[in-house]
Formats: sequence, structure tokens, C-alpha cells
Amino acid sequence: MTMSSSAPSLDKLWSEIPKAPGDSILALSSGYANDASEKKANLGVGAYRDEQGKPWVLPAVRMAREELLNDPNWNHEYLPIPGFAPFVSSAAKLMFGDDAACIKENRVVSNQTISGSGANHLGAEFLHDFYPFPSGKKQIYVSDPSWPNHFAILGAANLETVKYTYYNPQTRSLDFDGMYKELSQAEDGSVVLLHACAHNPTGVDPTEEQWTKLAELFASKKLFAFFDSAYQGFASGDPAKDAFAVRLFASRGDIAMLVCQSFAKNAGLYGERVGALHVMTGSSKQAEAVQSQLNIITRRENSTMPAFGARIVAKILTEPKLRAEWDRNITTMSHRIIGMREKLYDLLTQKFQTPGTWDHIKTQTGMFSYLGLNESQCDRLVKEGHIYLMRTGRVSMSGFNPANVEYIAMWIDKVVRERSNL
Repeated sequence: MTMSSSAPSLDKLWSEIPKAPGDSILALSSGYANDASEKKANLGVGAYRDEQGKPWVLPAVRMAREELLNDPNWNHEYLPIPGFAPFVSSAAKLMFGDDAACIKENRVVSNQTISGSGANHLGAEFLHDFYPFPSGKKQIYVSDPSWPNHFAILGAANLETVKYTYYNPQTRSLDFDGMYKELSQAEDGSVVLLHACAHNPTGVDPTEEQWTKLAELFASKKLFAFFDSAYQGFASGDPAKDAFAVRLFASRGDIAMLVCQSFAKNAGLYGERVGALHVMTGSSKQAEAVQSQLNIITRRENSTMPAFGARIVAKILTEPKLRAEWDRNITTMSHRIIGMREKLYDLLTQKFQTPGTWDHIKTQTGMFSYLGLNESQCDRLVKEGHIYLMRTGRVSMSGFNPANVEYIAMWIDKVVRERSNL
């Protein structure tokens, strides 16, 4: 006897699924690629480009790769669940410092992750399962604005995101008073996501004095610091300087924290997905327990991590010749971006004498900058100027180069002046 079924036929199985919106940043890159204009610029993608607008493989990475390929003992075996041990240990030292007490006392648990995104996810999952959130509310405070994927990743881990004041669009700078006030009002023990340096998307960071004041607040209220460090070394050219906030918080010994670390930008290993999660604990015994739980999460989701990129980074961080070359490489990248900031500022303030203030272009740091343009002005840059950027006015400074910076500055001046004359 044939039983009737209420299951849909194959041609109708997925018919009720709505099409999801595309990624806005990837859409910019696609639009740029399909634009036949001779004059165009892509300021959307968050990846380093050289002065010719081309992707750059760091010489240190080339050297490490050649050594790996010529190593007769190199293979494609699985890594242990926590990752490639030389990589995770050297990554932790890069973040906290070789002589950090937390490293020497084996109080930092480090797991390799799928770049910074994977570190954010692993950290969020771990906190969801084990952190004693105040009042039982599994919430995490996130700066307004923040990297858009923060909200997606944290939400996928069933953490509720609560925005705290960060950027002041009128002054185009950090609203530290607003930030401090709102975090002061957060319930004791709350989890707060902090960008370690080169805030994405604004390029606006606290000063060292402000970081010190925040550390005092975190200690007094027992706030949990969820650091995202995607640009260590890339922002200033100095990995130690860019780790100032993390090292300050860690050195106190009275702030609970974790750090999400990425080697996409500072090593140019975007597609290799090399990252790490570091969780601070109170003792080596606690570290063992935390490690075991992180391993369980990793095992069920990824089994083990990709090996090739981790081996490259480990060689760079542990071999003096390669480390010296890498230091030169990140200086090259950071200084080129700083140079483009200065050139854009000079063009707007001197050659074009564009209305308004443009100091923020030089005071902001890292890959991204908030230009301070409104949505209609950004739309004109895309549609008329063939200059692809986010509608928020966020641009990737690595998209600027000697061949296009004056053209971009001319169009910024044009949309600002014509807006001013309305």
C-alpha cells in the first residue's frame, strides 16, 4: 500500500527560502571589477595594496614559504586540535610580550583559529558556555560602530549585542566621555568588546592615557575585556606599540580577558586564515581546564586547523632573519598608508582648499578611515566618480596610491563643495 506524503517535491523543496542580501563590501569589489571606466578606484576592500594597486606578498612570507617547500620533513599531516604549537606559542609572545608574567606562569591558553573571525567565534562560544554573565543575560557590549561581522558572529553564538557610544561624527573623533560613561553604567562583570588598535571601521583609537583610565574602570567593575586585535604591527609599524592596550590590561593581573588575533593584515596571509585565540586564566590549573573546553569546541566545528599558513607565521616569528625581514615589511605597509593619509590631507587642505576640517584623516590610524561624507556624497563618488566606498564614508586607505589619490581628492572636493552650495 502506498502511503501519501506531505513532504514537498524536489522542485518545491526550497521555494519558500528568501534570497539573502549580498555582502555590501564584496558588492563594491564586484562593481569596481565590472566598471569599464579608465578612471576608477576601489576603496572598499580591507586588504593591503601596493603603490600599483596590486596585492603584495610579503618578502618574509616568500622566504618562509620557500624554506618550507624545500624542507624534506614537511608534510600535510593533521595538526593537534589546539593548532601548530610553535605558532600558537610565538603568537602569544608577540601579543603579550616575551617576558609577560602571564606567559611565564602558563596562565594564557592559546588555540589556533580560522583567522580573526574564527577567534571571535571561538571566544564567543566559550563565553556563552562558561562565563558567569551578570543577571544571567548573555550580553556583550560592542562599540558603535564596529566591524559589521562582529554582530553576526556574536549573534551566531547566541550572545546579545548591546552598543556603546564610541565615535562622534561631528568631531570625527572618539567620544571617550560617552564611552566611559556608558561602560561605567554597565552591570559589574559585563563583557565588553574592544578593538586593540586601528579601530574598524573608524580608524579612531583611545590614547594611552585613555586606555589606562579604561583599565582602571574594567578592574573596578570586574568587566571582561574581549579584545579583537586584527592589525597588530600593521597600524603603526611596531607590533609592541600596537599591543599597548592588551599588554596594559594583562599586566595588571586583575582584569579578566581574552584576545582574538589575526595574521591576515600584518602578514598578508588573507586567504590562509591564520589566527589565534588567547584566554587569560588565573592559574596553570585553570588553563588546563579552559584548554580542554576550547579543544572540544574546535573539535566539533573544525576538527583541526589549516597548517600551511601557521607554519609560515611560526617561521617568521621564531627565526631572527625572517623576523627582521617581517619587521621591515610591516614598516613598509604601515608607512605607505600613513603617507597616503598625509598626501590626501595635503591635497584637500592645500591644493583644493576643500571646505571643512580634514585633520581626522591624519589622526585616524590603520587601514580604515571615516571621511565624514554623507550617504548622498558617497553615492555620487561611486556613480559619477567611479570611486567605490561604503555609504558610511568608510574607506580603505590601502586603496589609495600615487596614481589615484589626486583624482579621489578632486572628487571629494567636488561633492563637498556642491553639497555646501545647496
